Amino acid sequence: MMTVLAIDTSTYVLGVALVDDSKVIGEYITNLKKNHSVRAMPAIEQLMRDCDITADQLSKIVVAQGPGSYTGVRIGVTIAKTMAFALDIPLIGVSSLELLAANGRFFNGYICPIFDARRGQVYTGLYEYHQNMKVVMNDQNVLLHDWLEQLKKLERPILFLGNDVSLHVEAIQQVLGEFAVIGDKSMHNPYPAKLAHLGIFRDHVEVHPFVPNYLRLAEAEAKWLEQQKTSQ
Repeated sequence: MMTVLAIDTSTYVLGVALVDDSKVIGEYITNLKKNHSVRAMPAIEQLMRDCDITADQLSKIVVAQGPGSYTGVRIGVTIAKTMAFALDIPLIGVSSLELLAANGRFFNGYICPIFDARRGQVYTGLYEYHQNMKVVMNDQNVLLHDWLEQLKKLERPILFLGNDVSLHVEAIQQVLGEFAVIGDKSMHNPYPAKLAHLGIFRDHVEVHPFVPNYLRLAEAEAKWLEQQKTSQ
């Protein structure tokens, strides 16, 4: 029996799940602006207690590796790496955008997950589902206007998913018109049980070199590099 722990702290949504070969054993999800660094480990511990699962029963750990909140992504990856190393079990990383796109797997068209990245930018990618998730356009950090102009050329229905879609729905509909499909509110939260299923049979990564996929530098790092350039 394979028992997988899934961890997602890459957005405001905090999600942990326990999944075995045949079912979802337990799942914990909140969508709150609260500190994941304080809440993530207690959530994991509580879920494992409630499900009568001990650490030595875990077979794999699957983590949402970004993009998303710089701090949030780092918290989830750090916890996953620490547990995988301590328990000597495989670690698998899955794109946080792919995880969100999985909510649209029954949609007949393209699936576009969106996380707001501020200043007119978004984290996004383009997916479609044929028995499993397929990448149509790689995850990227891009200006929303430029991204929508790319999507417009496809002339196919596109399902937009994510809690941040509401920030951009007017622009999306203005550019794409009838090709824009906005997911209902039940589809905008990523679900950690889906994260477990996405990663359960993927190749594991080496624990120590594994890093979050931020898709861009943290704001503080970007400012520091810019300062170094101007001072030279």
